[in-house]
Amino acid sequence: MSAPNNVMSAPDGPEPEVIARARAGDREAFATLYHEHYRLVHTFLLVRTRDRHLAEDLTQEVFTRALRRIDAFTWQGTAFAAWLITIAKNLHRDELGRGRTRLETTVADFPDPQVPGRGPESLALRELEAVEAHETVRTALHTLNAQQRHCVQLRFLDELTAQETALAMGRSVGAVKALTHRALLKLRWTAGTVAV
Repeated sequence: MSAPNNVMSAPDGPEPEVIARARAGDREAFATLYHEHYRLVHTFLLVRTRDRHLAEDLTQEVFTRALRRIDAFTWQGTAFAAWLITIAKNLHRDELGRGRTRLETTVADFPDPQVPGRGPESLALRELEAVEAHETVRTALHTLNAQQRHCVQLRFLDELTAQETALAMGRSVGAVKALTHRALLKLRWTAGTVAV
C-alpha cells in the first residue's frame, strides 16, 4: 500500500547518493546538501537567537563543522537534517554559555538561616528528587517505540518545531503531530496520570 502524496515516508532505505558523494569528498555534493538544508538550519538558529547576524554566523559554522566532519557521518536511516540540527543545537548551547560568562559574574550564594528550605538538607533532597524524576522520565521513554522516542527527543529535548521535526524525520507535519500526541498519551499513561 503506497503512502499518500502529502505524507513523506521515513528515510529508511540506503544512504542517498548525494550524502555518499559528499562523504567521499565531492564538494559539489556538499554544496547541494548546503542549499537543501540552509533554510532549516538558519531558521532553527534565528528562532533561538533572535539575532539575524548571529544566526547567520552560527549557520555558517554549522556547515563548516559538517564539512570538516562529513566523513564521520554514518547513515542510520535518519535525515541528514537531524545531524545538522544537532550540530546547530550544540553551537547555540556553546554560544549561550559564552554569553552568560561575558554578561554575568557569579557571586557565592550564602544561605539565609531565616529562610527555610535553603539549607544543605533541602538542597540534597531537591537533587535527589531531580535524579528520581530523570530516572522516571528515562524509564517512561523506553516504553515508546523508536519513532515515538525520536519524535519526543526532537520536539522536547532538542526543542524543534513541528515543521523542523517533520523535515528532520522525513514525515509530514500532521504525522509528527499525531506521533507526538500518541507518544505523550503513552508517557502519561506510563507515569500513571491518565486512567486506562
